[in-house]
Amino acid sequence: MTGPQSLWAFEGVWRLDRRIEHAGGQGNARLSGSARFLRSGRTLIHEETGTLEIDGIAGPGMQAARRFLWRAEAGWIEVSFKDGRPFHAFPLGVHDPEATHLCSPDRYAVGYDFSRWPVWKSIWRVTGPRKDYQMTSHFIPDR
Repeated sequence: MTGPQSLWAFEGVWRLDRRIEHAGGQGNARLSGSARFLRSGRTLIHEETGTLEIDGIAGPGMQAARRFLWRAEAGWIEVSFKDGRPFHAFPLGVHDPEATHLCSPDRYAVGYDFSRWPVWKSIWRVTGPRKDYQMTSHFIPDR
């Protein structure tokens, strides 16, 4: 399998399960929710919502949300922040693309895994002077 062949393959609703694991083991967290990829012209609006539970903190969890913009350009998917600033890009038709976003002094490196498409995941490794964690997100079609 070579992964998704077009931007529109992501369109729809996905169940989202995310684990955030800090190098020191403190503050690990889990998010359960959904990711919606909604078409708007030539763009997919990627919206995530869910409940974030942090290890060691009692209670019902916090509501969390974030948004990105995805666009296809010359065989690549370009991901931007919700305000349009570039975030990262990865090639279409590859089952394990990687990308990096530098936000000095921090480094955000992502590896996507489309080998079981349409089930897929992203693994972010975030490092910097005050950051050292891995965030693994599993996406399962909810269609």
